Amino acid sequence: MHKKTIQDIKNELTQITQTSELESHPDYHDARKGVQAAFRTRRKQLEKQQQLIERYKVMSQYELNILEGDEHAIICGIDEVGRGPLAGPVVASAVVLDEGHRYIGINDSKQLNAVKRQSLDKTLKENVRAWSIGIATSAEIDNMNIYEATKLAMYRAIEQLAIQPTHYLIDAMTLEKLEKPQQSLIKGDAKSVSIAAASIIAKVYRDQLMVQYDAQYPGYDFSHNAGYGTANHLKGLAQQGICPIHRLSFEPIKSQYR
Repeated sequence: MHKKTIQDIKNELTQITQTSELESHPDYHDARKGVQAAFRTRRKQLEKQQQLIERYKVMSQYELNILEGDEHAIICGIDEVGRGPLAGPVVASAVVLDEGHRYIGINDSKQLNAVKRQSLDKTLKENVRAWSIGIATSAEIDNMNIYEATKLAMYRAIEQLAIQPTHYLIDAMTLEKLEKPQQSLIKGDAKSVSIAAASIIAKVYRDQLMVQYDAQYPGYDFSHNAGYGTANHLKGLAQQGICPIHRLSFEPIKSQYR
C-alpha cells in the first residue's frame, strides 16, 4: 500500500477541528519526525483557536446579560480613537452587531496588527446590523477640551446610526444625553465584543484619514504616526511649524508653536 506523504497528512490535518480527533487519526503514530511535527503544529493551532473562542464567549457576556432581560434588545457598542495625538480629529464609532455574530479573534484594536484590523473592519461593515462614524475636529477639541470633544464625536456617531439602539455599551465614558440604558466599561474594548467592533472600525477609519492628511500636509509623517508625537512628527513641527489639523491646546504645541 502506498504510504502517504507528510504533505498528504498535513492536508488531512487541516480538516480536523477538535484536538480530541487528532489521536484517532490513522497516522497519529507514524514515527516520521515530519509527521509528528505536523500533529504538534495542528494541536497548537487548535488550542489557540479554542482559546480565542473562549475569549469571545467572555467578551460576549455583557451583551448576553442585556439580552437575558430583553431578548429584543438592540445593543450598541461605542468607542473612540485619537484622544492622545497632537493632530487630527477624535473619531468615534457606534456599532450594532448582527444576530448570531461570531467574530473570533476580535479584540481591542490596539492589540491587533494592521492586517487583522483591516480584515475585521471589512467583515464587520459587511455583516453588522448598523455602524457609523462621528468625529470632532482639532478645532473643536481646542474649544471644548478632549473629554467633551470625545463625547461630541460619540453623540454624532449615534445620530448617524440607521437604527435606534435600546441599550449602549460605552468604553470608559458616560453620555448624559442618552435616554436609553447605558453601561460605561473601563477598557471596554477588551471586555465587550460590541465595543471592540466599534474600536476596530474607528481606528481603521482614523488611520486612513491620517494617511490622507499626510498627503495634504506633508512633512509630519502622519501616515505612520497617526498624529501622535513621534520623533518624525516633532521634527516636522520644528522645521515647518503647525498645520491646520494640529491641536493648539496640546503640548508642546500650546507653549511652543502658538
